[in-house]
Amino acid sequence: MKERINLIIIIFALWAFLYVFQKYFTSTLAIVFLVVVMFLYGVYMQIAYKHRKRKLKKHPIELNYQYKPFVSILIPAHNEESVIEKTVDNLVKLDYSNFEIIVIDDRSSDNTAQIITNIAQKYEKVTAIIREKDAFPGKSAVLNDAMKIAKGEAILVFDADARVDSDFISKLVPYLEPEDVGAVQARKVISNNDFNFLTRCQNNEYAMDCIVQVGRDSVKGAVELRGNGELIKRKALEDIHGWNNYTITDDLDMSTRLQIQGWDIRFIPTVCVYEEGVTKMFPLLKQRRRWVEGSIRRYLEHCSEVLVSEKMSLRTGFDMLFYISEFILPFWVISELVIQAMCYVKGRESNILSSLVVTVCVMAAIGGSTWYGIIKYNKQKVLPAFKQALETGIYMVLLWFPVVTLIIMKIIFCKKTMDWGKTQHGTAAKNEKTETKEKEPITVN
Repeated sequence: MKERINLIIIIFALWAFLYVFQKYFTSTLAIVFLVVVMFLYGVYMQIAYKHRKRKLKKHPIELNYQYKPFVSILIPAHNEESVIEKTVDNLVKLDYSNFEIIVIDDRSSDNTAQIITNIAQKYEKVTAIIREKDAFPGKSAVLNDAMKIAKGEAILVFDADARVDSDFISKLVPYLEPEDVGAVQARKVISNNDFNFLTRCQNNEYAMDCIVQVGRDSVKGAVELRGNGELIKRKALEDIHGWNNYTITDDLDMSTRLQIQGWDIRFIPTVCVYEEGVTKMFPLLKQRRRWVEGSIRRYLEHCSEVLVSEKMSLRTGFDMLFYISEFILPFWVISELVIQAMCYVKGRESNILSSLVVTVCVMAAIGGSTWYGIIKYNKQKVLPAFKQALETGIYMVLLWFPVVTLIIMKIIFCKKTMDWGKTQHGTAAKNEKTETKEKEPITVN
């Protein structure tokens, strides 16, 4: 109910702004204003990144590679029989000397539990947890259960399909040492990016996200954890009382709660974790539906704490509030297009053409950021990167804008459900669809 009320207040405030704005200008111009502000903030973040890079060249920060806390690697697994063994085989080869691996079967209906049990017998560093069928579902609950036996001063979370280089922990862990740093996130890369159009676009999308995360890190903003390849200081985790069992995006919810408590989150683009991209449209829509809903709900749930927090820095709070425009813009554009189309159909005066032009401009802005990310992080040449950025811009507008709008409507008019929409793994390797039983959604009153 709290989330619904907060969202309704935000939407009415937005519509009130549009109503007042239209007295002097047009609603289309209001969207242009928001896009320009977002663009300028993006430029500011990149300038800050360039400035910090030059500063570090002159006065490099010495990382303490002697800082080697015991690390507990947690890997939740729900119906992951096709990938979990190879993932553990990859992780036991890490060159870091001080770690354990805890693999947790979360009520799987396939052979995951038996495979995990066999893995634990095979490797001394690996511990298996088999959760009961009636256990509380969800990744957060799984991780909270694992924390009861985890011995690490730092907690490293991987998805069941993760792949990393052997020096992953050795490179990442020094960034966790500073007293104010609560967590560190590695850069995510799609391992099967050449599988089809969708996986290519997802990899390009991750490259654009990397640009944003690096920028937010440069301005000491609200860097976000991404669930896979996140390293968390145990002290910080205990400060926020672990993961939130009632969220569908454990990583985003934790990011916000850490920042409310004054913990800094770092993003390290030079350390990568590889994961499978979703190969089919319907599973991709389910995944992004969960991401969008979880992201919006955590802002609505924690907005009052963000506003009154005395521990969160002003820069982090401003960056977090600015980031909400990522969800306002799609809803705004869709609303404007629908209103103008209705006016056009009824023969009233409309700005449908200018609204379409603005939509194209938004697409171009997304494509431009993606183009830069593809060149910088995917190491593509200028012209091939331009082509991929164009198709990725179209992909993102057609995917994100309707999903954001539908999720906003869902939050307002429907009961909250804990529907995780599990991401299917192993399809790329098999090149065929594997049937996976979904976790049953929980209705929250």
